Amino acid sequence: MAAVAQCVRGALRPRYPLLSFSLRTSPRLLCVATQQKNTGQNLEEDQSQSQNEQKVEPSSAEKMLIEEKAKLEEQLKEVTDKYKRALADAENVRQRSQKLVEEAKLYGIQSFCKDLLEVADILEKATESVPKEEIKDENPHLKSLYEGLVMTEVQIQKVFKKHGLLRLNPVGAKFDPYEHEALFHAPMEGKEPGTIALVSKIGYKLHGRTLRPALVGVVKDA
Repeated sequence: MAAVAQCVRGALRPRYPLLSFSLRTSPRLLCVATQQKNTGQNLEEDQSQSQNEQKVEPSSAEKMLIEEKAKLEEQLKEVTDKYKRALADAENVRQRSQKLVEEAKLYGIQSFCKDLLEVADILEKATESVPKEEIKDENPHLKSLYEGLVMTEVQIQKVFKKHGLLRLNPVGAKFDPYEHEALFHAPMEGKEPGTIALVSKIGYKLHGRTLRPALVGVVKDA
């Protein structure tokens, strides 16, 4: 200790004579101050080093929280995807159900209309079977009967049209397998091949859907 104080006094004597004098009187005080300064610097370095270590390496609790957060985010993503798919499926089911309901409203009378078509066919044949030359004032009963049949036929066609049931009388039109049923194919002069030359039985469509195809004769190449 005496040697340290002597060295310090020797270094400070040329520049600071008063300080060297004080050190000569209290060398022990200088050593204590130097030791405290070194201790304070060591404490600050230890604190900064511990803080850096804490910043670099998270604690086990933080690691657990980070892992738990990642798991929850993944579960949220899965639940969100399932929810969106469920919504899409429900919307598809709703649209299909709505379409089925609408089709049931439109085509629910399909079987009933088919039965009425037979009645309309009989009524049409009865009207066509009356000789036109016999419809005179001299035959009032036949004339009244014929006019009644015609009025009935017109009225039933109005009812059919009201409910979306339309006639198919495709004479001269192109043959369509979705609307027509060919009974025969025959060459005919002045007729274009593939067109309909004769309608044996009138067809009908219900709201654009073929309810009964027309029975036709189709022109073919000679």
